Amino acid sequence: MKAFIDSDVMIWHLRGEGKALTFLRKLRDGKEHELWTGAMQRAEVVFFMRPGEEEATKLFLSQFKTAPVDQAIVDAAGSLYRRWHPSHGTDVNDALLAATAIHYQGRIFCLNKKHYPMPEIFVQKAW
Repeated sequence: MKAFIDSDVMIWHLRGEGKALTFLRKLRDGKEHELWTGAMQRAEVVFFMRPGEEEATKLFLSQFKTAPVDQAIVDAAGSLYRRWHPSHGTDVNDALLAATAIHYQGRIFCLNKKHYPMPEIFVQKAW
């Protein structure tokens, strides 16, 4: 099963949050899930690296497969965004990850489940 890790979990890991490390190790070592992330979540991490963090960040990201964003995912994400943004504050990146998880039949692991109210996907709080 593909485990799509939201950028909030990855960023907390990179900031040294022990709960993030424990969670990601458990998920990786459990053999039930493959570690994935969405293209936009990877972009959030890469774009906002601080000076001197490049090597460690790229090494960390090498543990994840990154799902591409194509026309079908963008179109599906647009529908999810229009449906869920007004009531739940789902943003563009959240909608893209949700559409990606639906497309690849994966699960989303994040810190704020409110961003993913879509009944067609499994969403779990990381910790």
